[in-house]
Amino acid sequence: MVSSEQRRRQLAREKYERQAQRRAEAHAARKRRNTILGASLAVVVLAGGGALVGTGAFDSKDKQDDRSAAQAAPTADAEPTTPTRKPVEGCADPAPGAPNGKQWQAEPAMTVSGGTYTATLDTNCGKVTIALDAAKAPHAVNSFAFLSGEQYFDHTKCHRLTTGGIYVLQCGDPTASTTNPGGTGGPGYKFADENLTGATYPAGTVAMANSGPGTNGSQFFLVYKDTKLDPNYIPFGKITGGLDVLQKIAAAGTLEGGTDGHPMADVTLNAVTTAKG
Repeated sequence: MVSSEQRRRQLAREKYERQAQRRAEAHAARKRRNTILGASLAVVVLAGGGALVGTGAFDSKDKQDDRSAAQAAPTADAEPTTPTRKPVEGCADPAPGAPNGKQWQAEPAMTVSGGTYTATLDTNCGKVTIALDAAKAPHAVNSFAFLSGEQYFDHTKCHRLTTGGIYVLQCGDPTASTTNPGGTGGPGYKFADENLTGATYPAGTVAMANSGPGTNGSQFFLVYKDTKLDPNYIPFGKITGGLDVLQKIAAAGTLEGGTDGHPMADVTLNAVTTAKG
């Protein structure tokens, strides 16, 4: 027969094991999130105004989170909480539907010719129009036009908002969701860099996100405020309408409350189209 003291010890041991498992799961989740975020645009602004690009950019945050978890471990016995979205003025519920998730083995054949193409992002927070520059960035514009023609962008989330040091909204990952920060999804092909010489990123710039040289796919970012970045991201368009939509999204901040995370607004590309002229 089990004594009351043995039962107490058993319960204490089981409680400790539950806490240890939760700490291990939380640590693994943080590492997965940082790896995913680091594989996309992955820019962290330093005190001196420079930026780091690459999967190591979030190392310092990861270590800080580890220390915080270790300090809280002795008393941690609560389930982790999920941030709650707040309504954002001008944003409606996303249109019903899901990304089609199509994949291709190779970059699409060139079909665009020199000149300007107009892309329209119909988001649940408003419409954004973009003049795409096929003369300077033909491969980026050709890929964007191809993907939008395949409805690849439809119902995808704009999964990342940065509001400190750099000012961009990142979109184009069909795998992105509230639980998956995104950053690794793409169309299955990658294409080479172009139009990088002297590249700058003032407000209104549209550029390709990447995880290093020659890794352009479907992800892109919209600059809503003048931003300083190294010329590593293909500028391929300029916003001609809807910059105020992006600024409104940015003003609502991130879901997590920091300067880099999911937009508080559940920004979704209901439909994306591209036309010449």
